[in-house]
Amino acid sequence: MSLRKTLSLLFRKYPLFRLGLIIFTCAATIGIISFITRETQKSPEIISITPSVGSAGDIMSIHGLYFGDSRGTSGYVEVGGSRLTSGGYLNWSETEIRVILPTNVQDGLVIVGTKHGRSNPGFFANTADIPVQVPPDTQTSLPVIASISPASGSYGTLLSITGTNFGTIRNNGYIKFTANRDDATQATLTSQESSMDFDPQYIAANENNYDYEYWSDSEIRVRIPEGAASGPVSIITEKGTSNTLQVEINLPAGTKKYVARRTYLLQLAEDIENLDSKNPTSVTMRVPRPVVTAEQPMAELTECKPLPVIDDYRNTIIYQIELARTTNRKMRFTQNFVVSVYAVQTEINPARIRGYTEKDRMLYLSATQSDALIKSRDEKAIAKAKEIVGRETNPYRQAKKIYDYMLEHYDLQEKMQKQNNAPLSMLEKKQGDAYDFAVVYTTLLRALGIPALPVSGILVDADLKVQYHWWTEFYVEHFGWIPVDIVLAKGITYKAFKQPENPPSFYFGNLDSQHIAFSRGWNEVKPALTNSKIVQRPKSYAFQSLWEESSAGKVNYSTLWNTPVVLGIY
Repeated sequence: MSLRKTLSLLFRKYPLFRLGLIIFTCAATIGIISFITRETQKSPEIISITPSVGSAGDIMSIHGLYFGDSRGTSGYVEVGGSRLTSGGYLNWSETEIRVILPTNVQDGLVIVGTKHGRSNPGFFANTADIPVQVPPDTQTSLPVIASISPASGSYGTLLSITGTNFGTIRNNGYIKFTANRDDATQATLTSQESSMDFDPQYIAANENNYDYEYWSDSEIRVRIPEGAASGPVSIITEKGTSNTLQVEINLPAGTKKYVARRTYLLQLAEDIENLDSKNPTSVTMRVPRPVVTAEQPMAELTECKPLPVIDDYRNTIIYQIELARTTNRKMRFTQNFVVSVYAVQTEINPARIRGYTEKDRMLYLSATQSDALIKSRDEKAIAKAKEIVGRETNPYRQAKKIYDYMLEHYDLQEKMQKQNNAPLSMLEKKQGDAYDFAVVYTTLLRALGIPALPVSGILVDADLKVQYHWWTEFYVEHFGWIPVDIVLAKGITYKAFKQPENPPSFYFGNLDSQHIAFSRGWNEVKPALTNSKIVQRPKSYAFQSLWEESSAGKVNYSTLWNTPVVLGIY
């Protein structure tokens, strides 16, 4: 008798057999369901976090198990008790999650959450919050300045400020000087500037010029910033504002004035369109911000749509966009700024300019080195610079000689040349566009050991039309940065609010308030994604290595970076 017939006979003849078989079948079914559930609905598990110590803007990689193939609607990462916003996720897979740490990231536990539960915790420490081995600061009183030495100096002079309650680290603290501006005593502001807490009477030391050299609870060493004038100096910390002491500012080589302030309402806009991407695509965009300098003391972001992942990281606004597969989607990103700009006027006695005595200073080192943009160690550039200046050793006169030489021997091409042209080819071709003139002039100065920065931004004409523009600043000790705009001196087509009588003479040492700067020097931006596709914009309104990047794989999308628009001027 076959097994099938035997089982059929037992099932019909014996009730207990039937009952046992039913119980066995139910138990087996429950077991199988439990097994499948355990295998498919496991809670996420964190194995490692990299980095475990970092800061805002860093890329964190979380490795583990059971994260799911995608974040979906219920997946999240929690750092220090706060969940990351949707724009902070760069990649999500079954075993790895990559995120950008937000500006307000705090120390604490790292948790991955999915619809199946919360993971075991990891731990992250913010570099800025790591304690140092110093006595606890229990004081709650205001900072107090006891002395400032020396009590006088020029731009770049190193001051030692002693006292109490400065704080063991600077954090958001800063040193406030009296400002050298034509409207400093009037303190007249537009409504836009008032809402930004801009005060023309004062100027802060600028960390972009490496003005802050040391900060402790009882001593601060800071350099007198560009744009300062004789008057009271104070310290502002989280506890409040200190008393003031006087500092006298003297520029032995001449005078420098900041006049004719203009305030611009500026809008940037970028468009992105997903054109039937074959794969889900992650796109990161880095939008440049206007820089803050002595002549451009306010550049405030007033509106940003949609909200970015980070609104200020290395002078860029970071967006992170996920483009879904086969979804034809158009998006626009806009950023509005209020930017105040002063014209710069200098009068210099070249005989009072001396050589550089602080060549180990960070400002000098950073502004004379060779980088991705300024090839100051190029042998042809060095030879050409030495040929032009001859035996001249005065850095101001050297800069003027190179300026005069380029005006006389190089032709300006107003039409922008191909983006991949090497600017130094201008040395042989004897012609170049506005970008080439600024880059080559800066390169020749650095080749002689003169600190110089290429400046990138926009030029606003009298009709509020905008064009990309580039110029240069070079530095002399005890006087500061001196602006030079060879292209305007050459006579590029441009409608100024007030045309100078002698442009070649004016634009060596002076600058009008129609220049808005987005970059001073090269901004090396690191990719946020692994093996990403990078988009560069070498002849645009900012010098930076990366403007956008997309995840690896076959993608199909387009972006349009619009020329900045001036919405109003005051």
